[in-house]
Amino acid sequence: MLWPHKDLLCISQLTPAEILHVFEMARRFAEINSRPIKKVPTLKGKTVVLFFVEPSTRTKTSFDIAGKRLSADTYSLTASTSSLRKGENLKDSALTLQAMHPDALVLRHQQSGAAAFLARRLSCSVINAGDGWHAHPTQALLDGFTLSEIWGEAMTGKNILIVGDIAHSRVARSDVQLFTSLGMNVRLCAPKTLLPSGVDGWPVEVVPDLTAASRGMDAVICLRLQLERQQAGLLPDLREYARHFGLTAAHLRLANPGVRVMHPGPMNRGVEIDAALADGEQSLILDQVSAGVATRMALLFLYLTRKDQTGEE
Repeated sequence: MLWPHKDLLCISQLTPAEILHVFEMARRFAEINSRPIKKVPTLKGKTVVLFFVEPSTRTKTSFDIAGKRLSADTYSLTASTSSLRKGENLKDSALTLQAMHPDALVLRHQQSGAAAFLARRLSCSVINAGDGWHAHPTQALLDGFTLSEIWGEAMTGKNILIVGDIAHSRVARSDVQLFTSLGMNVRLCAPKTLLPSGVDGWPVEVVPDLTAASRGMDAVICLRLQLERQQAGLLPDLREYARHFGLTAAHLRLANPGVRVMHPGPMNRGVEIDAALADGEQSLILDQVSAGVATRMALLFLYLTRKDQTGEE
């Protein structure tokens, strides 16, 4: 498949066939990650700038490892180490970076739409590594790839539960887009104060009780509860939240046989998810981390070789 996209801003840009193509590429790169020497010359001579204005461990590190394993040169910037700290705006910072002729810029930013803002202004590929509450497309792709490794082609019709802080989650928004695009059934569970406005228009089912929501599920994705939600008055008490919306073994007994548990991390053990579940045999949490490297290798390959395939300038 010739990759037609310059940038990756949100899952809605991708067709189901393109999503499955990313999975297939990730599967090939996962094999490289299992070798004793985990490096190939595929992107030798290419340059990737990791511009993480917002903190990150998993996403930033996996992009860095992904680039290096493909022999690309990767360079990391944070808000504290860039001229943003001196008052430079995002546009000027990005144009400065573009003048150094990178092949891709991976951006994480606290403002929704920041990646699209730069994509309109830069000639290099822009990959959204999370912008505000808007989107986190690479997380959704690695979540989907993780499940495809378990279910294979039998993903259509599977039932996925996403539980937690839906309102403030870019992961939830991107996961809903990806799973529904591939024909899966998505159910959401959260306190009313943590459901987004307009959720009635989403292609999902909302079930407010976690016990009822767990019935018949094939996978459960727990979302991180940002502790500032309690300070903002959206939650009465963390202990109360854990009692009503923390995933336990009792909930999984109501799910379908072979149900899988996922979490994008970082976790608050004992709040969103029981610690025994996070470490149990049903957990795919560490599989998601491994899948993150393979998926981001696939994406860097697709976006950084696009011009080479098409001859586009």
